[in-house]
Amino acid sequence: MPKLGLGTWQNTESDECAKSVQTALEIGYKHIDTAQVYENEEHVGKGIKEADIDRDDFFLASKVWIDQLSEENVVPSMEESLEKLGVDKVDLMYIHWPSGDYQPEETLEAMQELVEKGMAKNIGVSNFTPEQVDEAMGIAGEDIIANQVEMHPLLQQEELLEKCREHDITLVAYSPLARGKVFDIPELNEIADKHGVSEAQVSLAWLMQKDGVVAIPKASSEEHIRDNHEAQDLELDEEDVEKIESIDREEREVDPGFAPW
Repeated sequence: MPKLGLGTWQNTESDECAKSVQTALEIGYKHIDTAQVYENEEHVGKGIKEADIDRDDFFLASKVWIDQLSEENVVPSMEESLEKLGVDKVDLMYIHWPSGDYQPEETLEAMQELVEKGMAKNIGVSNFTPEQVDEAMGIAGEDIIANQVEMHPLLQQEELLEKCREHDITLVAYSPLARGKVFDIPELNEIADKHGVSEAQVSLAWLMQKDGVVAIPKASSEEHIRDNHEAQDLELDEEDVEKIESIDREEREVDPGFAPW
């Protein structure tokens, strides 16, 4: 899975979403992330088509929403997602949250059916706690390749990352810029000034330098899409990493009432 992807949450305006996906792919992004509940799979599909990039040259992921996680709804909802995206399969389909109609055995077996039917190359989970990761792996095993969760310098997810590494699954970090809060963190301000880069690039570089972590920052403007992409060229030194990991704050930006924590 490419270490950097384009997140599309809240990017719901048709032309803007399609243009951002097209721009990202043409700049060189190799990973696009969407979800049923984002209500933009069709727009993402339009952007993919307009980019005219070979489908085998990028990684595409979506997520099954909590009201479609029953055994009988997973496959039909996936068929609808593929139609909207305009593709035959996705590289990864996640369980968006362990909530709503989620029943571990029934849901995961239905998700495995997506792979068997050739609709998804792999399956993943999202917003799962360490305990839920253990449970899911006990059911679906190595078919699960990722857990997508909020992760950034203000929510460093050490325990969950260790659990993911234990199971050899990738932690995919959403909201890696803490919804803009990274620009107001003194430690990141200092590192950004030191390297002559943005705080966004510092946060993304910190994540991508970690073994087993992928970052999917949301961006819609070409300026931000390019800035995030350039984070791949930034190499933080040991002092930088220690400074970030010494941040003694824990702030979660995504915390719905149905969350498992």
